[in-house]
Amino acid sequence: MQSSPLQFALIGAAGYIAPRHMKAIRDTGNVLVAALDPFDSVGIIDSYFPEAQFFIEPERFDRHLDKLRRKGDARVDYVSICSPNYLHDAHIRMALRNQAHAICEKPLVLNPWNLDALEEIEKETGKRIYTILQLRLHPAVQALREKVLASSPDKVFDVQLEYITSRGRWYHYSWKGNQEKSGGIATNIGVHFFDMLSWIFGSVKENLLTRHTHDRASGILVLERARVNWFLCINAEALPNEVKQKGKTTYRSLSIDNEEFEFSEGFTDLHTQSYRQILDGHGFGIADARQSINIVHDIRVQANMIK
Repeated sequence: MQSSPLQFALIGAAGYIAPRHMKAIRDTGNVLVAALDPFDSVGIIDSYFPEAQFFIEPERFDRHLDKLRRKGDARVDYVSICSPNYLHDAHIRMALRNQAHAICEKPLVLNPWNLDALEEIEKETGKRIYTILQLRLHPAVQALREKVLASSPDKVFDVQLEYITSRGRWYHYSWKGNQEKSGGIATNIGVHFFDMLSWIFGSVKENLLTRHTHDRASGILVLERARVNWFLCINAEALPNEVKQKGKTTYRSLSIDNEEFEFSEGFTDLHTQSYRQILDGHGFGIADARQSINIVHDIRVQANMIK
């Protein structure tokens, strides 16, 4: 690790995932010096970096980063991006334009061709673009991948994925309910699963969408080593009765050859682990994100054809 604290800026400070990034910055011994969000309900910053500058306008935030850059030693080293999905591309460019590395939440971008442009900007600036693929760091997921790699090359696994995470009416009025901004259900709540599964079972051979509505989607994803039947939903009515009776609002099930794969625990510090890997030079980059972005983009294209 570095001998002195690195300086971070954060975009999307009012978002759900931002506190995990703030915690990761703090727990890796670094400091948040500036944050941006159009919403000013960001009191969570006080729990981590009360001295951080805060901006609600991107133009003033960008100017602040530029001023710090021109001071030399005061420049921002990394910009963490927790903004809405459709803004990731622009915010990554802002980071690199200010000579900072970018650490961006999933999905890195919405469209595969944006990755090609970002690769060019990496080469031009000499700065790296990292993404958070924290499920790859989960011990149970890593163990499963090792098991698959050690199995017979001809073995094709039968995988069933069901993920229901209840969302209220607000969801459909927010950017998350707008496919142009979020990428739709498969992108918004499923991209991390598609990344995990393709990391474990190999490249895509077939990607078939079988159902797509405003609150659920399902399909068949054929990978080199698995046939995946998946179902994603944000409607509480789809929850199994036993889950409803317990008062829970989320249900996740992943089975492999009819055997339940349990990985519900161990998520607490995966963002911090992701940051440690990035700071040690081993973070996940554009090439790692490409396959899952291709998967969800293909699903979105099929969804538009269904309409």
